[in-house]
Amino acid sequence: MHLGIDSFVSTVTDPSTGEVIGAAQRMEHLLEEIELADQVGLYSFGIGEHHRSEYYDSAPPVILAAAAARTQRIRLGSAVAVLSAADPVRLFQQFATLDLISKGRIDLVVGRGSFTEAFPLFGLDLADYDSLFSEKLDLLLQIRDSTEVTWSGRHRPPLDHQSIYPRPMQDPLPIWVGVGGTPSSFARAGHLGLPLMVAIIGGEPRQFAPLVELYRRAGAEAGHSPDRLQVGLHVFGFVADSTQAAADTIYPGWEEMFTKVSRERGFPPPTRQQFDATSGPNGAFFMGDPQTVADKIRRVSQQLGGVDRLSLQMTNPRLAHSDLLRGIELLGTEVVPLVEAGNS
Repeated sequence: MHLGIDSFVSTVTDPSTGEVIGAAQRMEHLLEEIELADQVGLYSFGIGEHHRSEYYDSAPPVILAAAAARTQRIRLGSAVAVLSAADPVRLFQQFATLDLISKGRIDLVVGRGSFTEAFPLFGLDLADYDSLFSEKLDLLLQIRDSTEVTWSGRHRPPLDHQSIYPRPMQDPLPIWVGVGGTPSSFARAGHLGLPLMVAIIGGEPRQFAPLVELYRRAGAEAGHSPDRLQVGLHVFGFVADSTQAAADTIYPGWEEMFTKVSRERGFPPPTRQQFDATSGPNGAFFMGDPQTVADKIRRVSQQLGGVDRLSLQMTNPRLAHSDLLRGIELLGTEVVPLVEAGNS
């Protein structure tokens, strides 16, 4: 199994001073984090996409280009690119260019996003949430598979024998489908034979086993070989020298993040009891000392019938840069070997 990190590049308040880190410094910190992830042998680093005041990741390809120029081995990608609100032609061109800059280290993970700000921002109707994604995914795959494209749909002007450049170094460019908990999304990815990235942000990971099985069954019925039907997980997580240190470090930012989201969506405010349950052996949050995190990764992989990739989303608005660097170091130098030893 390959382990990596995803980041939503949130604004950060330094927990020791109470001061908000400036945007330019936050970007520099992010690039240092990606460089360290490369140095300690992590497999991948993904950048999310949001169009909200508390995040700096509205233009992931720009961030990824800077990261590609400062790293050597680590794979870089989206986590996820909001395809419903993007032009597939431009998205492909951006990630094909990134693939050339990185010399073939790019993964494009596309999804519909968990926030809705992109729809009014780009003049789209939220009522078209699913049809936008389905149609644009069809076009994106045609662009990937052929330099010259003829295509028509509801949500974009048609293409008539249009050639689309540049072409990426990887042939084909890896395109993953990011999904939440909708069965039709799992089945669609399987039918298309595309690798699957499952976002687990609540509940128990083992509850996703029937959906992962649905994906694999749909892929097999469509005639795709098992090696094409890869499964990845995007999960919240953090690694520290002890499980108690991990909890104490992460909880203030977790409470801030989920209090805001709960208020926006009309949910009750989060509690420490919920945090502890979510962080426990069966919860969605992969948090603790290296052994605890490694054990949970192996256990969840077994529950889901095998996982090819897992990315810890370590964004937290009250996490010191030094603590995040330490978490990245532990993930690469201790968790990865423990997971590999357990799988041997």
